[in-house]
Amino acid sequence: METDFLLQAIIYLAAAVICVPIAKKLGLSSILGYLLAGIVIGPYVLGFIGQEGQDIMHFAEFGVVMMLFLIGLELEPRKFWKMRKFIVGMGSAQLIGTTVILFLGFLLFMDWSWKTGLAISLALALSSTAIVLQTLKEKGLLNTSLGRSSFAVLLFQDIAVIPILAFLPLLSTVNIEAVSEGPQSLIAGYPSWLQTLIVLGIISTIYFAGRYVFVPLLHIIAKTRLQELFTASALLLVVGVSYSMQLVGLSPALGAFMAGVVLANSEFRHELEGDIAPFKGLLLGLFFLGVGASINFQLIIQNPLFIFVFGAILTLVKFVVLFLMSRFNKKSLDQNFLFAIGLSQAGEFGFVIMSFCMQLSIIPTILANQVMAVIAMSMVATPFLLLINERLIYPFTRVKEKV
Repeated sequence: METDFLLQAIIYLAAAVICVPIAKKLGLSSILGYLLAGIVIGPYVLGFIGQEGQDIMHFAEFGVVMMLFLIGLELEPRKFWKMRKFIVGMGSAQLIGTTVILFLGFLLFMDWSWKTGLAISLALALSSTAIVLQTLKEKGLLNTSLGRSSFAVLLFQDIAVIPILAFLPLLSTVNIEAVSEGPQSLIAGYPSWLQTLIVLGIISTIYFAGRYVFVPLLHIIAKTRLQELFTASALLLVVGVSYSMQLVGLSPALGAFMAGVVLANSEFRHELEGDIAPFKGLLLGLFFLGVGASINFQLIIQNPLFIFVFGAILTLVKFVVLFLMSRFNKKSLDQNFLFAIGLSQAGEFGFVIMSFCMQLSIIPTILANQVMAVIAMSMVATPFLLLINERLIYPFTRVKEKV
């Protein structure tokens, strides 16, 4: 078993080391390199990693958690509070607009029940936090107006996953308690008002614990002058807060982001960034490898027209909604295109929602697997679309803005 683990580790690392530099040499995103590496070593091409794709995804999602922790470290609480209307306004407009258009389209043109159409619409309305934020970071756009707009929409989506997962059982005739693999929460049996109070209490606890417990504890650890102990403490902080949020039914990534915001004003901010960043980069790479490996090419070959047309329509709908939103917020034309194309894909939470819908028997297994193939393909297509925008669209839109 140890041999198998070491062999798989060699395969993952070798694929990344070979494919990512090639992608960068060709002027492509490192994300595309990881995705292509996952496709090549996945079960449907060379088959080096068998059917392990989902296991990688569960582990590598921790990279997304740490990425949001680092973003939180760069956002002071006062700035975050000032962005609250921006987050709710842009985020809700994107999520509701995309969901309504997709839902109406499914009702008119697809032979699906309204429950199936609504569940799929909610899953596809979400974008990929990992792909968008990593792309913005590579382009140095995280701290720009475009970066803040993208972050606001993504953060709202991450928060929205919680009520979406709570709403889905209402569409099902299956007893939620019988679904052993569904989202588990220690407070699921309590009344809604009490659940809300507990969640608010947890959030308040994280805030005050960050200021009056975590920071003093980091002072004590820093005095030991043991770098590895400080790194372990930083990882413990991220994992502990994420796990506590998961226990009450909230997103672990959201918990990590909150912990980062709380510690943004501490003197350990830059040291924490330096310690966490290498783990974040490696695990995010594994996440993209997992996405590439999880693409079911057998499903695509069986019904290529449905997968590609569905994916193209999804991208177009999200692009139009995001482009109009960006225009409404009076951004420049080149920023409109980058914003709309960057968030036009489906996201990693779509896999979670589709799996949950299968367990609740809201969506037939074959259809759910086809939708997950569409999600994966849209994520793979994003770096190519961004490249097309950079090479063909951006030069003309930038010139027009200057005229």
